[in-house]
Amino acid sequence: MANVQHDLIVIGAGPGGYIAAIRAAQLGLNAACIDENPELGGTCLRVGCIPSKALLESSQRYHAAKHDLAAHGVQTGEVSFDLSAMMKRKEKIVGSLTRGVASLFKKYGVTRYTGRGRLDGPGTVRVEGPDAVTLNAKHIVLAAGSVPAPLPGVEVDGDRIGGSTEALSWPEVPGRLVVIGAGSIGMELGCVWARLGARVTVLEYLDRILPGMDGEISREAQKIFKKQGIEFQLGTKVTGARANGAQCTVDIAGAEPIVCHRVLLCVGRRANTQGLGLESVRIELDKTGRIPVDEKWATSAAGVYAIGDLVRGPMLAHKAEEEGAACVERIVTGYGHVNYDAIPGVVYTHPEAASVGKTEEELAGAGVPYKIGKAIYFSNGRAKALGDTEGFVKILTHKDTDRILGVHILGAQAGDLIAEAAAAINFGASAEDLAHTSHAHPSLAEIVKEAALA
Repeated sequence: MANVQHDLIVIGAGPGGYIAAIRAAQLGLNAACIDENPELGGTCLRVGCIPSKALLESSQRYHAAKHDLAAHGVQTGEVSFDLSAMMKRKEKIVGSLTRGVASLFKKYGVTRYTGRGRLDGPGTVRVEGPDAVTLNAKHIVLAAGSVPAPLPGVEVDGDRIGGSTEALSWPEVPGRLVVIGAGSIGMELGCVWARLGARVTVLEYLDRILPGMDGEISREAQKIFKKQGIEFQLGTKVTGARANGAQCTVDIAGAEPIVCHRVLLCVGRRANTQGLGLESVRIELDKTGRIPVDEKWATSAAGVYAIGDLVRGPMLAHKAEEEGAACVERIVTGYGHVNYDAIPGVVYTHPEAASVGKTEEELAGAGVPYKIGKAIYFSNGRAKALGDTEGFVKILTHKDTDRILGVHILGAQAGDLIAEAAAAINFGASAEDLAHTSHAHPSLAEIVKEAALA
């Protein structure tokens, strides 16, 4: 069979990949997108960002009904939950969104191939799987995403010991859950199961939780999570974990092993480069296992580009989306840009933690003179009305110019409030600019204004 010709081929239909394919089609290219999963959307939509947020919302509503509504004068009586109904709601949301991506492909004329996409020399991609075919294109965008990182000695069985994918579909609440890794995924899923009644112990190799977040945010968040019943063992090295029937044993260096019912392994993710055929176009990985690219997201192979979790920077869905659109716009129009100083990060616990720009530790380490402005939720009228008064907003600006360098929020709806901060950094705003911007009263956004005034 003759090879099929396209203008641009995208390998991977996650947030970066499907955005790249759609943007290419919008700009007039004959675009194709390859993914080995029948449902589009990648890890984020199918078994990551979206289903985890659905369970976070359901578990938080159950927790609020059980513990918080009485303070509002709402009498609920005995409160219980139906785990299977929570799971069905999660799957319904995921299904709706994956079908939405498929409909966008159809609307804009993106050709979809189901199978594993692999480079097979310059300008050639071989699809292995249900839609087996050989494709040719002048431009190829690699957007294969990432996979969970393993930990030596931890025997993942996909049931009792697993990663985030398994933890999103457990059939019952574990009596005791050990979470290995105190990053955003570990903390979010740990909170889900803690709210539903599990005894959760978080083991972290570092001396803090939420690495990458501003240190002050991390410390205050840990205090709040501890009050919520989550146990922490920091500075802990896990040397092994194994399942034995309905129980698991987690081995810790210099300490007694922990016996539990399930283990959630969340020690980071690594670029999904295996099987991409990089050797066929002589692309070599960097020391972190990612694909080196230039400012145009071009690799060392002519006509081959890489975005998202495959390349440097935070492994975040929205970062991949921005790169997917910008990369394709570069190819077609010659211009495309991503401001990496304005990529927000959010941890969807309760309260939420959100960050954009530089942390205080980064500024201090780089010798940048800075000022700090802070405002607390407790003084905000809207926060009091919500009954969510824990947390604060912290703004870091250049000491001499007042330009905003970083904003860090711990508190209710931090993930929404951080958007204003990202826009401010993207436009090079000063704290004075933000302070002189009218914010609706009463609103949580006023805490951002107060921090800017401070």
